[in-house]
Amino acid sequence: MTSPTLPAIRRRTLIKSSLAVAALSAPPIISARGEVPVRIGMVDPLTGTLSALAVSEVEGAKYTVERLNKRNGILGRQVELLVEDSANDVGTGVQKTRKLIERDKVDVILGDVNSGIAYAMMGVTSELKVFHMVPGGHTDPITGADCKWNTFRVCNTTAMDAAAVTGELVKRFGKKFFFVTPDYAYGHTLQANFIKNLKALGGEYQAELLPITNSEFSATLIKAKAYKPDVLLNNMGGLAQINCMKQFTQFGMQKEMHLGGGLYEIESVRAVPADAQTGTWVMEWWWDQPNVPEVVAFVADFRKATGKTPTARHWFALVAIESIRLAAEKAKSLEGPKLALAMEGMELPRDIALTAGKSFFRAGDHQLMTDLFVGDVHPPSKGNPDDVFTIGSAVPGEVAAGSVESTGCKMVHPA
Repeated sequence: MTSPTLPAIRRRTLIKSSLAVAALSAPPIISARGEVPVRIGMVDPLTGTLSALAVSEVEGAKYTVERLNKRNGILGRQVELLVEDSANDVGTGVQKTRKLIERDKVDVILGDVNSGIAYAMMGVTSELKVFHMVPGGHTDPITGADCKWNTFRVCNTTAMDAAAVTGELVKRFGKKFFFVTPDYAYGHTLQANFIKNLKALGGEYQAELLPITNSEFSATLIKAKAYKPDVLLNNMGGLAQINCMKQFTQFGMQKEMHLGGGLYEIESVRAVPADAQTGTWVMEWWWDQPNVPEVVAFVADFRKATGKTPTARHWFALVAIESIRLAAEKAKSLEGPKLALAMEGMELPRDIALTAGKSFFRAGDHQLMTDLFVGDVHPPSKGNPDDVFTIGSAVPGEVAAGSVESTGCKMVHPA
């Protein structure tokens, strides 16, 4: 807790004097509330195969909290960030969520990068009526068939990513796909959505499901090579995706088929050789958007504060925390039910949305509707190591997401 300012000390002195005379009870309670920081609990896999993505989300959260605390915090109170490592394990993630809520008394929860963990955390947060924001866990049921009144999501659904890029891949390269997919919640829903879109366009496919911790892809890539697809979709994430990309290029397969997929995040692009910096993908946010001055200002400030170019993962955390601030101001509360109602339908101002299109949390499923960027990954250009993606098109979130009814979400609020 920060040291009280002189005006705060004088205010407490005045309240104590008033109590002695009039025996008032409300003022000291209000004063005490003002001194207690808003506590944000964050659960992410800081160790394990998804750690690079989690580290970026935590960096984005720390940057945003520092930015808020230089202003007016949330509801006039300073903000404190408490971070726990889920270790990429569902049981650990659930345990850490309960600890943050029951022992550390956090006001809201963020997490997890791992979709399976985020999904399990929802059971805890809804039971305990704590507001839950999922910055970067993509599996569809979170804002789909198993949606919860208290849970909102910043990143896209896998349905949105697949819908945005499948048609572009088919149009440019062909209808025969081979999927390399992680065997957990995110991978299952992503592959299913790609297959649905591909079949609608008359395509065919083969697929291989592998553990998210997989590091050896030779046997799978031999199968892909024999199938002779037009496009290989590397749906793995984090370190597994990096290892797959490295082995793909070691086999020289980039000369035989095109690469693509839902996500190839900048953290992963940076970690592979130039030959593997290729393919057509979705970026859920991009730092070099033309004609969006708010993005230019944010990128400059983030670089000044951290020495880094912001990625989508940094942006996920920024949007999550700034949206909580806006909803708290609207609700005048951090209570889960009140925050949830305040955020439903909330449109983000341009300096938080950081994109040209309209960005808002859809009331029916609590999914952020914002632009998706489809384009090509390439080795760094213009002398900038982070200039590794060229936007081909921006797809509005509502176009990629389809209707609320199509998600299967039936939102029910507590009485």
